[in-house]
Amino acid sequence: MKNQEAKDEFINLWGVLGSQWGINRSMAQIHALLLLTPDTLSTEDIMEELQLSRGNTNMNIRELMNWNLVYKHFVAGERKEYFKAEHDVWTIATRIMKERKKRELVPAKEIAQKIRKAKLSENNAESKHIQKTITDMDDFLGRIDQLSELMLKAEQNIIFKKMMTLLK
Repeated sequence: MKNQEAKDEFINLWGVLGSQWGINRSMAQIHALLLLTPDTLSTEDIMEELQLSRGNTNMNIRELMNWNLVYKHFVAGERKEYFKAEHDVWTIATRIMKERKKRELVPAKEIAQKIRKAKLSENNAESKHIQKTITDMDDFLGRIDQLSELMLKAEQNIIFKKMMTLLK
C-alpha cells in the first residue's frame, strides 16, 4: 500500500468514527490529516488535500485548537498560518476525554441530579419508575465520571503507564 492510499483510508475512517462520536466529519478528517503529517500544514494545504472550503477548514481548525488537539505554528517570513497536531496518542485520548466530559457528562449529570432531587408532584407507578430510572442513571453517570477521573489521573501515574505498555 502506498503512503497516499494509507493516508486516504485513515482519513476516511477517522471521519466516519468522528461522526459516530458526535464530531463533525470534516473536523475529524482535518485532525486525521494533521495526525499523519509530521510537519506543519497551512490552511491552503488542508483545503487542497481534503477538498474543503476555506470557511469549513478554518472553523474546524479553530475547534480542534479549542480541544487542544492542534496548535498554530508561525513560520518566519511567511504570512500563512500553519498547524500541527498533537501526536502523542495518550495525550490525544486524555484531551478528548476531558473535552467530552465537559461537554457531555457534566451536563448530563447536572440534569440527572436536578431531576433526582426534585420531588415529582404525582405519586403513582409512572413517577416511581421515572424516579428510579433517573436515580439509576445518576449513579451510572457518577461511576463513569469516577472512571474518567481515574483514566485522566493515570496519565500522570508512572506505574499505570508501565502496566499499559505491558498489555501490548
